[in-house]
Amino acid sequence: MAQHSTHPGGTSRVRRRALLGTVVLAVLVALAGLAAYLTRDGRSPSDTPAPPPSSSTASSSPTAPAGPHARSHALPLPPKTQDPIKYGKAAAAALWSYDTRAYSQPELRKALRGWLTRESKYADPASVNKVVPSPVLWKEMAANGQFATAKVNEAHFPHAFTQALQADPGAITEAYVYAVTVSGKQSIAWKGSSAGGAESRSTTLAVQCRPDHFCALVGVMPSVAP
Repeated sequence: MAQHSTHPGGTSRVRRRALLGTVVLAVLVALAGLAAYLTRDGRSPSDTPAPPPSSSTASSSPTAPAGPHARSHALPLPPKTQDPIKYGKAAAAALWSYDTRAYSQPELRKALRGWLTRESKYADPASVNKVVPSPVLWKEMAANGQFATAKVNEAHFPHAFTQALQADPGAITEAYVYAVTVSGKQSIAWKGSSAGGAESRSTTLAVQCRPDHFCALVGVMPSVAP
């Protein structure tokens, strides 16, 4: 008759490892019920965000004209990097920038979906869609030629993420999803305005960086993790 191990220590370690891995992934993908775990100021992601140029940081000049050849370069393209911090900075800049003069709302949403991981098990497109202005709002913004640029100042791994990783380094090797908190500033302008408004921005993103693939976006956290 086969014997089954009843060693309490071994069973406890297996359960703990499985539980920790599940919690880490749930936090990173921002599943329902865990928003409070990453609450900083309760603020939602941008109500009016999206693409900068295809660089890994932010758009340089908010007054750059949207000429006939600008469309192919205006929408945000993900950088080819295996560094989650660099990717997080680029993704935040893309989410905080937009230009209603250069492309439509559906084009922007499609471009941002291109940043998402192809692993549907982890991708959270709904969280990305939430940061794109609605069709109605976009139409109003377009009537005024509204656009925004972003400047990324800093990015880091949140404290909760580093603690979980230190407790069990192997937990990340299933999905290779990293939490990255990015801080910066968004500047908004519109046609006929000599100067627009600007505000500080912060967001926590879930970024997947497998060893044999370039990084990809998993989703946007509902709250900012310090």
